[in-house]
Amino acid sequence: MTVMRSVFYIPANSEKMISKAPTIAADIITLDLEDSVPPAEKGRAREMVRQNLKFAGSRGSAVYVRINNWETQMTNDDLEAIVDEGLSGVCLTKCGEPDHVIRLDWKLEELERRRGLRVGSVAIQLLIETAKGVMSAYPSACASKRVNSLLFGAVDYTKDMRVNLTNEGQEQYYARAHVPVAARAAGCIAIDSAFLAFKDTEAFEKSTRFGRQLGYEGRILIHPSQIELAHKIFMPSIEDVEWAKGVVKVFEEEGIAKGSAAVSFQGKMVDTPVYDNARSILATMDEIASFEAKRKQA
Repeated sequence: MTVMRSVFYIPANSEKMISKAPTIAADIITLDLEDSVPPAEKGRAREMVRQNLKFAGSRGSAVYVRINNWETQMTNDDLEAIVDEGLSGVCLTKCGEPDHVIRLDWKLEELERRRGLRVGSVAIQLLIETAKGVMSAYPSACASKRVNSLLFGAVDYTKDMRVNLTNEGQEQYYARAHVPVAARAAGCIAIDSAFLAFKDTEAFEKSTRFGRQLGYEGRILIHPSQIELAHKIFMPSIEDVEWAKGVVKVFEEEGIAKGSAAVSFQGKMVDTPVYDNARSILATMDEIASFEAKRKQA
């Protein structure tokens, strides 16, 4: 699944929030074993994740689990507890180097084989939230075929950089712009950082639209009120879809069919890159439509 407009985080030790997971219309539900769970609650949280993998995704959302990074020495325990049927992927926090990804890939394959799951069925997201992680984002993304997305984590990034986190985000700009470039170079999707001031809808929209222009295709969300707007921003507009349909039709009928690599559409030249972009827009809409239909059926 490549539809990742909304990645909604739920503390894995919260029975109340997990019980509401199927009602949350996010593309991805992420059960969090990291920062939102205190050390004393980790064991109970792991068991709650294991018991609720299928339940959390029962309305069509993909279910991921945010696990603790290898340096905490909790990663192995997290994986042993949660790799089971119903798990679509894991999010590795504070990923700092390719070796972290290689180690995770190996462990996932070992667990998949041991538990009778299809090898490669559990995807990997990498949370890029340190200076080291930003500088290693591309090689880390290339370290495993399981990696399907890079997520930017502004809170820990600004902490690592010893600067204050602001809604305007000027202090994040270099890293926030670098992550989607690294993601696209590796053939992955880029997911923007959470916006903490969830009640400030205007600021959230402004920030999210700016992130979209940087190349992000989804966003980490912390409140259900952010989902609808995120979905609107991270999907092609009606105008874009109509343009794409026109481009594909003209290029295929007047270009490809007649042996030409450039045609005119609405007063502008259309060549192969423009045609490919139009096809990408239509493919995205097809994926979103398929995903939404799946949710309705569930």
